[in-house]
Amino acid sequence: MHPKLELPINRFKVAGLPDHRIENAPAPGEVAAMPERIPLLKARLRVDTGDRVKIGTPLYEDKKNTDIVFASPAGGRVMDIRYGPRRVIREIIIQTEKAEEHEDFGAPPGTELSRMTRSRLVQMLLNAGMWPFIRDIVYRGVADPAETPAGIWVAMDNLDPFHPPPDIYLSTPADLRQFKTGLQALGIFCEHTYVSKSAKSAELDAEIEKRVTHRVRGDFPAEDPGVVHFHNKSTARENRGWFIRGQDVVLLGEFLETGRFPTRRTVAVSGADIESRYVSTRIGAPLHTLVSGFIEPDKYRWVTGGLFRGSSGSIESYLGLYETALFLITESGKRELFGFMRPGANKPTCSRAFLSIFNPRPLPVDADMHGSKRACVNCGNCTRVCPVDILPQFTYKCIRAGEIEEALSHGLLDCVECGLCAYVCPSKIELCHTFQETKHAYFRERI
Repeated sequence: MHPKLELPINRFKVAGLPDHRIENAPAPGEVAAMPERIPLLKARLRVDTGDRVKIGTPLYEDKKNTDIVFASPAGGRVMDIRYGPRRVIREIIIQTEKAEEHEDFGAPPGTELSRMTRSRLVQMLLNAGMWPFIRDIVYRGVADPAETPAGIWVAMDNLDPFHPPPDIYLSTPADLRQFKTGLQALGIFCEHTYVSKSAKSAELDAEIEKRVTHRVRGDFPAEDPGVVHFHNKSTARENRGWFIRGQDVVLLGEFLETGRFPTRRTVAVSGADIESRYVSTRIGAPLHTLVSGFIEPDKYRWVTGGLFRGSSGSIESYLGLYETALFLITESGKRELFGFMRPGANKPTCSRAFLSIFNPRPLPVDADMHGSKRACVNCGNCTRVCPVDILPQFTYKCIRAGEIEEALSHGLLDCVECGLCAYVCPSKIELCHTFQETKHAYFRERI
């Protein structure tokens, strides 16, 4: 009997659920690698503008551990390298060729995988740029290959609005086979591999359903691997764990079958004034290739990676390595006249101050502030929605006072960076951003 986790923590119903079908996006003329969007990464280039690369060629490496490399998602010429503040590498843009070449890393015979040693598999994934798909559950950066985790969590669902459900990214026999191959490989890394699946998801292949160890009830972020891990760990040793998303397990299996770096992605595209659907594209694709029909690009905030956890971009942006969602949110930038006097029947909220709390229908969201920033008023909204019970308002005050040890004692490192605390804060305090920055600073001090 599978343990079940029930977290009735999120009552937000967001409009824009994609139609349950997949369309193929047009082949892009360029793609990009986005080092800036990988947590805790200090990237160092291994290519220069004008270089020709194959799919799988290392583009950059982690300065802290040069064995961890990040592969090119396209074959062609490095067209441009764009930097942010302090020369942080923001985008490596590759102009794709019609006949893209692949680096061949050699696929192990099917019978060999069951006999493969941990060290050999780790080295194979490092060489091919596949290792970054395996991530640390505490800091959410790339996992340390020198560690042996207490367990690896495979998250089949991502309920941050909106991402492809398992029956979408596992829609073909090849997908199912490669997912099973990926699971088999993960079992080589440590003794315990856990597979969590939302109770809302459709039933899959019987063999995969048997591999599910945790069936999760609740809305976002109940399905998050950090949340499931938090509610199941019982010893201090279990604090250190890894996780990988279900769609990335498929890519891992594809690599082990073909010996080539996989580039395909299934992405949920949704939002106001567009046709919401699932799109088959590739890692690093330009966002404009995912949206069909005429739109006014400046009218929206282009959010990749999920409504609560995503990165804000524009029509000129690209998909990051881990991103499987694009949400277009209207953004007027205008203050609402007499907004405090309106009943708010059509506004998403967790507060009883608006009539929409009684509205059962999914509601549209926008990127406007709907109020001004102010000091914390100790309303307790953040505590009520926190999935890991860290008392966000007190943790935040500890950080602002410079009492990092006290913030850690409140459970700062358990924070899964879901963003709900910032979403429900009436004072518009960016709690999640503060927690994330503090966790990253603590991590850098320790190494």
